[in-house]
Amino acid sequence: MLTSDFLQELDKLTAKYEKKQAALLPALHAIQEKQGLITPQAEADIAQYLGIPVVHVHEVVSFYHLFHQTQKGKCHFSVCQTTSCALRGAEDIIEYIGKILDLKPGETTADGKFSLSVVECLGACEMAPVMQHNKDYVGCLTKEKINELIKKTV
Repeated sequence: MLTSDFLQELDKLTAKYEKKQAALLPALHAIQEKQGLITPQAEADIAQYLGIPVVHVHEVVSFYHLFHQTQKGKCHFSVCQTTSCALRGAEDIIEYIGKILDLKPGETTADGKFSLSVVECLGACEMAPVMQHNKDYVGCLTKEKINELIKKTV
C-alpha cells in the first residue's frame, strides 16, 4: 500500500504533467528509490494511482534494466555486453567482477553489499566497455577501476 506521505510525493510528481499517466517513469523511480525494488504490489499500486492497467506498468518495469524486481546490492554493477563493449573486453570485466566477488550475473552477495547484472546497450559506446555503478556511468573499464569501486563500498 502507498503511504499518505508517498501519495503526496506522487501528487507533486504528477502535477508536473498534463496527463497523470505521463508520470509513470518518475513514479516508478520514486518507488524504487524508497523500497530498493519494484514489487508486484507496487506495480498494482502505481497502476491504480495513475489509472492505467497493471500489465502496462509491468511491461515498463520488465523492459527497462534500471528498474529492479529483486533487491540489488548496495554496490550494483550493470555491465553492458553489446557489440562495442564486447569488442573492448566486457566479458573479461564481467568475469573479473564475478570472480573477485563470487557472483554470477543476476546474483547479490549474501551480505547485500554487491550485485552484478549484465545489460544491453547503455548508450555510451564511446566509453566501452561501460557499466552503470548504481546510477553512475563508469567507462573505459579496467580491473583497477573495478577494484576502486569495490574498495569504496567495503
